[in-house]
Amino acid sequence: MTVADQAESLPNIQMEQFPAIDESALFNVPVAAHKPRILMLYGSLRERSYSRLATEEAARILTWLGAEVRIFNPAGLPLPDSVPADHPKVKELRELSLWSEGQVWCSPERHGSMTGIMKAQIDWLPLSLGGMRPTQGRTLAVMQVSGGSQSFNAVNQLRILGRWMRMVTIPNQSSVAKASDEFDEAGRMKPSPYYNRIVDVMEELMRFTLLLRDRSAYLTDRYSERVESAEEVAKRVNQRSI
Repeated sequence: MTVADQAESLPNIQMEQFPAIDESALFNVPVAAHKPRILMLYGSLRERSYSRLATEEAARILTWLGAEVRIFNPAGLPLPDSVPADHPKVKELRELSLWSEGQVWCSPERHGSMTGIMKAQIDWLPLSLGGMRPTQGRTLAVMQVSGGSQSFNAVNQLRILGRWMRMVTIPNQSSVAKASDEFDEAGRMKPSPYYNRIVDVMEELMRFTLLLRDRSAYLTDRYSERVESAEEVAKRVNQRSI
């Protein structure tokens, strides 16, 4: 079958917006030299916040693995839509998300769900911002801490949100049960299988981030958006000619 015949078999597709897969964009790309940039969010404001302590422990691991890490403090972040988006904490969060190449989200599980503090941070991140996408194509690792027995409700919800925000959520995840037993008085995590799992997750996040960050733009390039953009350009051109 010729290329023309193949095109005729797909009458609903705008062929000029549907080129063949560009393998060079996947396998022959310049490799960034800077450290992988990882943004970390946690979901509690308690003085002894186990989601924060787990996040800080994960940050130490990422730093040792070669990442540049920034942890966002959610204290003072207003409820979504309660203030304009130029609020200092909102601007800080959005700028950090744009800066990042990967993210870690760690929430306590409260009433069988992630916390409102965790959700508020994600809700302040728009899908698009001035022609840029603060989360699209970035890698994501999800973690949770629980006061009681091990659960996966929060990480499952975070995975749904990561997909909605067009992020590449890595397969591994961490759920720390009875978190109050897993940290010493200084706030450091004790040796345990839970700690080992956090090491696993951060190691995997680094690998995925290094693998994907230079290919992110191509991997997230969508046919539907190319068609929409082409139609918008055509409308502007036609309006100018009237």
